[in-house]
Amino acid sequence: MNLRKMFLLFMILPLLFVFTSCTEEESIVEPSINEAEVLVQHLESTGDYLNTLLPAIMDVQAVRDLQLVNPAKLHIIDIRLATDFTARGRIEGAVNVQLKDLLAHMKTINPASFDRIAIVCYSGQTSGYATAMLRLLGHANVFSVKFGMSAWNSEVANSWNPNIGNNFTNFVTTNFPKPAAGSLPNLNTGKKTGREILEARIDQLLASTDPWADIRITWQTVTPSLSNYFLVNYWPKAHYDLGHLSGAINYIPRSDLKLSAHLKTLPTDRTIVIYCYTGQTSAQTAFILKVLGYDAKSLLFGVNAMNYDWMRTNGLTTWHASEIKNFPFVR
Repeated sequence: MNLRKMFLLFMILPLLFVFTSCTEEESIVEPSINEAEVLVQHLESTGDYLNTLLPAIMDVQAVRDLQLVNPAKLHIIDIRLATDFTARGRIEGAVNVQLKDLLAHMKTINPASFDRIAIVCYSGQTSGYATAMLRLLGHANVFSVKFGMSAWNSEVANSWNPNIGNNFTNFVTTNFPKPAAGSLPNLNTGKKTGREILEARIDQLLASTDPWADIRITWQTVTPSLSNYFLVNYWPKAHYDLGHLSGAINYIPRSDLKLSAHLKTLPTDRTIVIYCYTGQTSAQTAFILKVLGYDAKSLLFGVNAMNYDWMRTNGLTTWHASEIKNFPFVR
């Protein structure tokens, strides 16, 4: 081989090496992940709020007691409309924060410095949304105020009295089995870790014009067309056996909505309507399922709005005038 050929060979070899290396790098594709499964695994490995402590609820008496004994250890966040907070009345010391601004507010305080962070709304349902959100993000001292400001003082809020009744009483005792397990919803946040996916999903939900409206539904919408929905009766089996909406499938709280249990039997192509006794538990549950990508709705005011007398006859949880404590408030 003459010197000219050797010179050309030494010139070409480095170029071949670079070309080969680039081709190999371009051919490396990161494996895709099932974001919903990563998210569920993250939630279940970091407290599994859905299947352990949900719903985190405290009644107005507990709020009042802490307010009187150690107010510095209590932080009350009122998520009602600003006009109602100002004009109709509020708990002394409460701060008004809109649901969409709640995460920003949490960054302005030291959440761990309080024994309890009480989220209050009109009836205990929107506060359920907020409480579940903060619980998933690791705030273990956050609680939803049971029955909301309607229980604190009827002059401030009166959401419950107009929304209880016997508007749909034809419950059945037929057992409707769960369907076969399928797949989880398809999430596409572009994130890799469970925490990142969770934060991205919450940001997506809060970007809505009215996040709470996205997961609520009324009995007036549901009952005329029960078959249009995948109905979830979120009660213990013994209560389900007493009666339920026709077509409703029983999912046992703190048990059935685990990845290793029956979570995958929920459909990804139908609207899921979850109902409980008062709508306060279903609000928290529906929010978490919404985070996971399901089209989940909470039935407002629960069975209290549909079959109130039957609820009381069977000793199930209902709203009653005795819930109203008429505690002092300020304007």
